[in-house]
Amino acid sequence: MRNILLTIEYDGTNYHGWQRQKNAVSIQQLIEKAIEKITGSKANLIGSGRTDSGVHALAQRANFKTEARIPAERIPFALNSCLPPDIRITGAVEVAHDFHARYDAIGKKYRYRIYNSEIPSAIHRNYSCFIPERLDIDRMKEASMYILGSRDFSSFCGSGSFAKSRVRNVELLEIEKKGKFIDIIIRADGFLYNMVRIIAGTLVEVGKGSMPPHHVRDILDKRDRRFAGPTLPPQGLFLEEVYYREDS
Repeated sequence: MRNILLTIEYDGTNYHGWQRQKNAVSIQQLIEKAIEKITGSKANLIGSGRTDSGVHALAQRANFKTEARIPAERIPFALNSCLPPDIRITGAVEVAHDFHARYDAIGKKYRYRIYNSEIPSAIHRNYSCFIPERLDIDRMKEASMYILGSRDFSSFCGSGSFAKSRVRNVELLEIEKKGKFIDIIIRADGFLYNMVRIIAGTLVEVGKGSMPPHHVRDILDKRDRRFAGPTLPPQGLFLEEVYYREDS
């Protein structure tokens, strides 16, 4: 039995998230069907984590086990021939039998993209969050410094979370402005439910002038979701990378 690790890029616009569901089309479900078609047997595809409806991925990772002898380097081409054009397998490698895409991950990087303009974009509406108010990038950067490090992120956790611990280590938080786009890039050892979208919503409130940058520290200390900013919509969120101890 072989264990295959896939790298997956997808546009989440037309799907109800990553995880398979009974009454809606998901990305996991379509890839599992493609695996069954090319291998002749059903597979349990294990993702590095879930993404919500409308969220995108540049490098989601997921593994499955198979007895098929298709060379790993040919698997992307075979699977892509069975998948819609908004889901692409960009890589496949054979990994150790006990490798687990979720439990062996040591970190992830997300990007949240804002379209900051008076007029919304027809082209970028599914790939960014439209914010018409002028945002002060320097204030947002100042506020972001309070988020770095190992902290209890209860204030930045959605109500659907079942996490036993809400302590996470944010290793990187950068804010980049390019024209009308503002990108918030976050790398951490793990993320709580809606954590990136709530952090982004809070930084936007700071950028608008609705709260001073140092209030982010107070929000963290309160450990209460009610004090943080809004959960920004899913279409601005991209899963960029999943990290493992060894390159697989």
